[in-house]
Amino acid sequence: MTNMQRYALWCEKVTDAKLRQELKAMQDNPTAIDNAFYQDLAFGTAGLRGEIGAGTNCLNIYTIAKTTQGIADNMKKHGHKTVAISYDSRINSDVFSVKTAEVFAANGIKAYLSRECMPVPYLSFLTRALKADIGVMITASHNPAKYNGYKVYGPDGCQLTDARSGEMISYINQIDPFAVHTGKIEDYIKQGLIAYAPDEIEKQFLAVVKKQSCGNCESNIRIAYTPLNGAGYRLVPEIFKQIGVTDLHIVPEQAKPDGRFLTCSYPNPEKAEALKLGLELSEKVSADILIATDPDADRMGIAVKTQNGYRLMSGNETGVLLTDYLFSRRSALGTLPKNPVMVKTIVSTELAVRIAADYGAQTFNVLTGFKYIGEIIKGLEVQSQEDRFVFGFEESYGYLAGSHVRDKDAVVASMLIAEAAAYYKKQGITLADRIAQLYAQYGTYSHKLISKEFPGADGSAKMKKLLADLRAALPQNIGGVSITKSIDYLTQTEFNLPRADILSFNLADGCQLIIRPSGTEPLIKMYLTAAKTPAENQKAFARLESFINEVFT
Repeated sequence: MTNMQRYALWCEKVTDAKLRQELKAMQDNPTAIDNAFYQDLAFGTAGLRGEIGAGTNCLNIYTIAKTTQGIADNMKKHGHKTVAISYDSRINSDVFSVKTAEVFAANGIKAYLSRECMPVPYLSFLTRALKADIGVMITASHNPAKYNGYKVYGPDGCQLTDARSGEMISYINQIDPFAVHTGKIEDYIKQGLIAYAPDEIEKQFLAVVKKQSCGNCESNIRIAYTPLNGAGYRLVPEIFKQIGVTDLHIVPEQAKPDGRFLTCSYPNPEKAEALKLGLELSEKVSADILIATDPDADRMGIAVKTQNGYRLMSGNETGVLLTDYLFSRRSALGTLPKNPVMVKTIVSTELAVRIAADYGAQTFNVLTGFKYIGEIIKGLEVQSQEDRFVFGFEESYGYLAGSHVRDKDAVVASMLIAEAAAYYKKQGITLADRIAQLYAQYGTYSHKLISKEFPGADGSAKMKKLLADLRAALPQNIGGVSITKSIDYLTQTEFNLPRADILSFNLADGCQLIIRPSGTEPLIKMYLTAAKTPAENQKAFARLESFINEVFT
């Protein structure tokens, strides 16, 4: 079926008034039709994600219903009977969560639905606490307001493995979205097929988060916090309160859930512009640290007060600080397990590995996507060794301490970074001072992420061709520096990892370049690493960037 045929079918079948208006608006715009219908949304490293709107390539009640019906059919094949559902603060997240629950209920699968928007880690915990067969989180994480998404979790609270998601996709692809019919949520509640999640599970979640504490914060730490109009707005301040934070200042314009993100067009704590209001509040109240969580409260970014203003910490730096704090404090407190484990993604800093090794830790390097960190925890759990897991992180601002959930957890990360700031403040230093001490001890690890965007149908085709061309003629050197090792994760057999569309280049000067397409956005991401002096690292980055700009134009 061509894109125009798909468009014509939707014009005929869609009954939702708003979507009908959107379809009518694109009738004289072939490019808009192509972008809306050139593909069905596919699961990537973080599930289903796309722009909100009409079309097979967008998030709407029909694509939500199609996806859910396919999952329901797959669940019935396995004899599964329960699902946990939650959602973040995004536009239509509540609507999509209700539609999801209704489709499951229409299939005789009991759905437990959160009463309000909640963080991703809560959904992971809820799935485990209810012993649900599947978990669904309606979220687009840190994307701009026009996006939404659909994450699927297994009964262990971890995002689906590649094999299971592939199985579900085969079912989803068979579904006609216009053939999915449901009743109303009110009727399913009366029938007992939909129920709201018990209130006590939230208390249980906060209790297990608090168990990861290495000591209560004292009143000497002043924190500025922004939930960026997202789902962290209640639980993060509550966990601060429970560990003894008394001097907390929340950005008022971003304090409540609002999927329009009116004060922050790109609510991603990785981006400095997202922290603008938070930094202004920090300056006003002279906060020791600014903590920001993204709309679904699984990622966390920080800025630290220094003599020269506030310094934004990268995801790698925050991962290093949390690694150092957790291992050193738990070692001092006598709570560090025997044979401790740390897990990180292959694109995250090796500095954390060196720090953890000083405490006898075993480190696992996994593919990008927190589900792979979750799989390591599950492997430990099967052996009744989950307590060995101390910390896992990815450079894209995702962190987890403890095995209570199997995804990034900005609630526990916010608690621990606040504790770390308070701990070092009592020693007369900041987190910026501490990272400088670690660089002095282990070497200056510099990292840079470059993203090239390829939007729409034409962009998707171009992105695939550029990667294929690079594979067909792998470089022997970059900027005159020879490549000592090239790894194609689609074909490599050296590491016990799934096949992945990733290329890695190690250079003779110690630098590294890793290239991968995003699983959720029309981007090619390049991860640059150098570990010499700051000046030498910048020169190395210039060589790598020149190569990137030459290849990906």
